Amino acid sequence: MATETSGNPGRLKQIRLAYQMTKKVDTKIGLIIAGVGLITFGVFLAIGFAIDHPIYLGILGFIVAFLAMAIVFGRRAERAAFGQMEGQPGAVAAVLNNIRRGWSTNPTPVAVTRNQDAVYRAVGRPGIALIGEGNPNRVRPLLAAEKRKMAKVVGDIPVHDIMVGDGDGEIPLKKLQIHLMRMPNAITPAQVTETNDRLRALGDLLSKAPIPKGPMPKGARMPKGGQVR
Repeated sequence: MATETSGNPGRLKQIRLAYQMTKKVDTKIGLIIAGVGLITFGVFLAIGFAIDHPIYLGILGFIVAFLAMAIVFGRRAERAAFGQMEGQPGAVAAVLNNIRRGWSTNPTPVAVTRNQDAVYRAVGRPGIALIGEGNPNRVRPLLAAEKRKMAKVVGDIPVHDIMVGDGDGEIPLKKLQIHLMRMPNAITPAQVTETNDRLRALGDLLSKAPIPKGPMPKGARMPKGGQVR
């Protein structure tokens, strides 16, 4: 009982903080949520009077109205959060963490630059998605290099390169999740598992590769896979 009681204030505080954060970006959030609730409840109540069951439909309408308000608030809060994260390093990782089904994702980038530009990788039924964030002039070469590397490792598995941004041919951060979810399937679930295992084994192999101690020999170069540029 003590655990449940102490947990409620924490949940309410999270909701209040989420509402305050959303309201800074979406100033009409309160009116929109209230409108959704009142309209939904009013429709059910009107139907209840029409069929002579106002109490039953009123209770059902209250429940549905509450769910509709929660859904609308959740979506607008998520959109507001993405709007605040847009242009910030790690924003793509936050989006990938929110994908609940269809994709196997990793918040750790597979390639980065000194300017915190990054390329992330996700594997799903559409194939492999390489997602770049940062300055397009620096990120596109990283995407191209990673795509060539993937082609050598995964064979015929489709590899898609996605640049996050607001320019031509780029996907806005707030639409990235929808874009990924709407990509057509191209491989089987078994191929998804096999590809994940292959990439995981490749990552383990690279992480266990011997690294020379002391200063790097003159003229030596860093390995191309996942390097900092």
